[in-house]
Order: sequence, then structure tokens, then C-alpha cells
Amino acid sequence: MVHGLIQKPRTLPARIVSGSMILLSGSGMTIGTNLVYNVVVARFLGPQGFGQATVVYTLLTLLSAVMLSLQIVSSKVVAQQGTPEGKAAVYRTFHRTAWGLGILIALLLAVFRGPISDYLNLPDPMLVGILAMGAAFYVPLGPRRGYIQGSYGFRRLAFNLILEGTVRLVGSYGLILAGYGVRGVIMANAAATAAAYLAIPPKLAGRARNPLNFRYAYRETSQAVVFYSGQMLIGNCGIVLVNHFFPAHKAGLYAAVAMVGRVIFTMSSAVVNTTFPLVAGTSEEERKDLRVIATSLLLVLGSGAGLALALCAAPPWVWTKLFGSGFEIAGKYDLSYLLSLYAAMIVIYCLSAVIITFEMSYKIANTSWVQLAFSAVLIGGICLFHSTLREVILVQMVLMAVLFVFVALPFLIASLTDPKDLLVGASCRPVRRIRRIAEDEAIAEFLKSDFRCTEFHDYQETLRDIVLKPNFEDTRENAMRRALLFLRHLALWKELPQDTEWYEVEVNEADLRSIRVFPRAHWRKLADGNFSISKIAEGMRTRQYAMDPAFLAKIAAMRDLLVQEDPNFAAVILIGVNENEPLTILDGNHRLTAAMLASPNMLKKLRFMCGLSPRMTECCWYNTNLGTLLRYGRNVLTHARRNPEAELARLLQTPESP
Repeated sequence: MVHGLIQKPRTLPARIVSGSMILLSGSGMTIGTNLVYNVVVARFLGPQGFGQATVVYTLLTLLSAVMLSLQIVSSKVVAQQGTPEGKAAVYRTFHRTAWGLGILIALLLAVFRGPISDYLNLPDPMLVGILAMGAAFYVPLGPRRGYIQGSYGFRRLAFNLILEGTVRLVGSYGLILAGYGVRGVIMANAAATAAAYLAIPPKLAGRARNPLNFRYAYRETSQAVVFYSGQMLIGNCGIVLVNHFFPAHKAGLYAAVAMVGRVIFTMSSAVVNTTFPLVAGTSEEERKDLRVIATSLLLVLGSGAGLALALCAAPPWVWTKLFGSGFEIAGKYDLSYLLSLYAAMIVIYCLSAVIITFEMSYKIANTSWVQLAFSAVLIGGICLFHSTLREVILVQMVLMAVLFVFVALPFLIASLTDPKDLLVGASCRPVRRIRRIAEDEAIAEFLKSDFRCTEFHDYQETLRDIVLKPNFEDTRENAMRRALLFLRHLALWKELPQDTEWYEVEVNEADLRSIRVFPRAHWRKLADGNFSISKIAEGMRTRQYAMDPAFLAKIAAMRDLLVQEDPNFAAVILIGVNENEPLTILDGNHRLTAAMLASPNMLKKLRFMCGLSPRMTECCWYNTNLGTLLRYGRNVLTHARRNPEAELARLLQTPESP
């Protein structure tokens, strides 16, 4: 009997890279096609005609807020369905809705084509009228692409993007040669959206009861509309406003500069379109691994930064050769400078977009509203500062950098997992109190485990006995041990609430899942988003091949000391709100892990001390969030002037009590 090899499922970061590579390959061809399209239109129509064609196409791009909202929501909901019938039912609902919206938008564009043309200084209102026909197909294209994306058909999605770009290029070139000028370019863009829609009819399973919860669908769609409205305004308001404030020639130059933004957007979208459905369809534990979001961010940063550097290095004559002599800019801030500056700005924004959509894949992300607010500020900023094209781009760069901080900082802080990653229930009781102890005893145990560190080198001979053989009746000894601990851990210990009560406790082995390590260093690699000590021990058993040898050696040394019953083996120190809720290891991660890896019986050889306080959620070591980190920063400043070394020197000079 022949047994086939069982292939190990790929990790989520690996699937993101694989899917992104497929879409990036397709996007690369799309980018090349769009570059040729821009070159053709710019050379044949000149800066003025190129600017007019670009601003009309930008209107279609702004409308993609609706199209992309339907695409991303349908991809999320489709990915969450477990059956082909469920996926088909969800698609049909979104598709019908999209056609209704598409027809409505097309009618509105046709009715208001005159005022829109006047604001954008367009010579022909029919340009907007032609665009309206393309909009009718553009909105329903969203659910069709969303169905493919949610079914992980990344290759088919890539081909559809290539088809749209090819029809736009070939159609524009042919109609320009036929004498239709700007109108021909807009006709080709409208035809490209229709062709992309008609080319991907989905193969749907039989009909079934629609599993879609309409309240849920409304919330998800509203979130997506808010996000893409902000994104489209950020990515395209510059073109519209420059067309309004600047003469046609300069507007055409800016349109050429903004072209690079569309290129980077395309690459970023390839990563987002892969990440979103994959994260939406996976467990919370898997997506909490920071390597997942890091993979997406590095893909966007690497591709975008590479393009920005290439643009910066390109000599100005390259652009005049490509676009024509009308696109030459004299002086220090030539077209290469503006292109690279704009590229850097878009890369910064795309990093924010990746974080926002990552959060959107599994929850309602308030950062979508932050982005929308920044888009309004951006419009106001350009309206106030637009003396030169460079100033317009700099305004955008500053605001996008601030947006990134606003988006990334809360996400990073939230990702430093808090006790919510633990299982809490009525039966949760990780420890049982044995006796009440003084804080001095907890400090002595903490210091015992730390005394080998280089910070204590000058005291390891003279103060060895008071550390390893403490006398808690001696107040001078207690003060010296406290001063010793504060040499290295003043900020750590002072972060604990003042009303913390200390106990010697017994660990309930059945509830070890409710004791967590503090998420740092090697523990993150082992945790996969779940920092329960049980999960850490499991990761150590199955993934030792991927661990740092020095880290493994430290665990092994701890295990040997435990087996030998070293009398100086320090207690594990825990903190929490009470004994019925999850606890965090303040000191002793390695010792507890070593005991669990050795054998379950080894846990009985460990001592455990636990600090409990109803205010422990205010401590960043137990509950890491923006509020607790700000509190920690304030406490660090409060105690900055304290000098434990001077206190210790004073105590050493004080004579012992008789």
C-alpha cells in the first residue's frame, strides 16, 4: 500500500506572500500597460489634453470608493462562508445591490455633467456623460471581483486587472489615431470597465437560503465606504484641486506626477487584496501573530521604496523622452524630484492603508474614520497651500506621515497582547492562596533570580548572604534588598499598584492556560498570538529547530537546576487582579517553561508568589495599551531623580543594629 505524503499547511504569512506574488505579477503587467497608456496619451495630447483626460478618469477613480467597498466586503463575507451555495447566495445579494447603485450614479453623472465640467475647467461636458456609461458597469464589477477574491482566485483576478488595462491602452491609442482626442480616451476607459465586468462571469453553485445577516452586511459595507471614501479622496483630491487652481499646463504636469501614485496604489492593492480575505477566513490566534501584518507591510514598503528610489535616480531627460518636451520642468525641483517626492508620500500612505484594512478584515475599524477625517484636512491643506506643485505634494506628505502615526501607534500597542488572549470562564482559577506574605519577601525572591546580572557585580561578594539567606525581621536588610532591586528594576516595580497584596500560592495545573508570559523577545516567536504558558511550552516542544541556541541553552540550564533541587532556585512571581482571573508572569518565564518541559511533576518543585490588586489592569506589565503605557511613562519621569545606588551606599555605611 502506497501512502502519499501529507503536505503541511502553509502558514498565513506564507499564503499572503504566495497570493501577493500572483497579484503583484499581474499588477506588474498592469502597471506596465498603464505606464504605456500614460505615455501614449501624454505624447499625443500634450500636457493640457493629458491633464483633462486624467481628471475625468479621476472621477471614475473617486467612484471606485463604492466599487471597492462592495468588492472588499463581498470578498470578506464570501471567504467566511463554508459552502459553495453560501458563497453564491452572498454574491447574488451584493451583485443586485451594486447594479442599482451603478445605474443611480450613472444617472447623477449624466444630469450634473455641466456643473462638474465647469468646476474642472473641461472643454466638453460630454466627457462626463461618456464616463457615466462606464460607471454603470464599474460598480457591479466590485462584487464580481470580490467573489473571485473571497474564493482565493488570485490568478483569475490578476488576469482581469491586466485585461482592463489592455483594453484601456489599445482603445485609447486607436481612438486617438482616429481623431477623437480626449473624448476617445474617455470612451476607451468606459469600454475597459465594461469589458472587465463581462469577462469574469462567476460560476455559481445552486441556490440556497441567503446566510447574509443584513445588519452585519450594512455595518461592514458602511465601514468599507468610509474607508474607500477617505482613500479615494486622499489619492485623488490633489488632481482635482490642482486642475481647479492651476492653469491647464501645470495641471497636466501634476497629472504626470500623480501617475506614480496610481502605480504604487496598484502594488499596494495587490497585497491588500491577498491579505484581506486570508485574514478574514482565519482564526484570531493565527492573525494575532505580528509576522502576518509585518509580511504585508514589508511587501508594500519594499516595492514602493524601490520604485521611489528608481524615480529619484532617473535623469530628467527620461521623462521628456517619454512624455514629450512639454513636460520639461526647469530648475532644482524638476519632474524627477516631484515624482520621487510624490512616490515617498504615497508609500507612507499605503502603509497606513495596509494597517487599516488588516483591522477591517476581522472587526469594525475606527481608523477608517480617522482616515476620512484626514482626507478632509488634506483638502483644506491644499486649498490653503498651493503656491507651487512642490508645496501641494509637501502638504500631502506631512499629513500622511501624521496619519501613519495615528493609525500605526494604537495598532502596535493593541498588538502587545493583553490578558484578553486567555480563556476566562466560571471555572478559571489558576492559583490557590496558601499564605499572605510581605512585599519584602517578594522582592527577595525577585532579586535572588536576578543577582547574577552584571548590574550587581560590585555587590555579589559583599551582599551575597542577605540576598540568598534573607532575614525579613531585619529592616536594614529589607531596605538594602529593595535598593539593590531598584538598581535594575525601579521602573518595573514602581509600576505595580500601591495596594498590591502579596501571597504565596499554589498553581492549579489544570488551569495553566490562564497564566501567560509577558509578550517579548523569543516568547513572541513561540506564541503565535497566544501567550498562555501552555501554548509556549507546546511551541517549545514542536519548534525547537527554529529557536536561538542560546535561548534553548538557558532553558536547559534552568531545567538542570530544578532537577538538582538547587536551594537558590527562585520563585516564579505572578501578578493579576485576583486568583480567579488570568495572571501574568512578572518574573520566572524561563523557570516555569523549563519545569513544564521537564515533566508535569516538576511544577511541584517550584514556589509561586503572586501580587494581586483590583487596579492591576492599570499596570502595563499586566494590561498593555495606550493608557497604561502613558501611565508608565509618567511614572518613569516621576522616579527619574531617585538614585538607588546612593541609597544603597548610605545603607552600607549605616551600622547594623545590635
